[in-house]
Amino acid sequence: MRIGRGVVGVLLVLIGAVWFLQGIGTLGGSSMSGARVWAVIGALAVVLGAGMLIGLFRQGRGRG
Repeated sequence: MRIGRGVVGVLLVLIGAVWFLQGIGTLGGSSMSGARVWAVIGALAVVLGAGMLIGLFRQGRGRG
């Protein structure tokens, strides 16, 4: 279960970063490029994924 949550967290961070960069126009070549909505969705995905990963690391340290 922890591995699955970790994989989902990493994927959310990576995909969210791509969506954010496309949304602000840094990565071109897509219909998503330059669309602010994708910058917002990407930022939210990064925050959610990072939160999942931080939660996993804190949970792992508590077992100590």
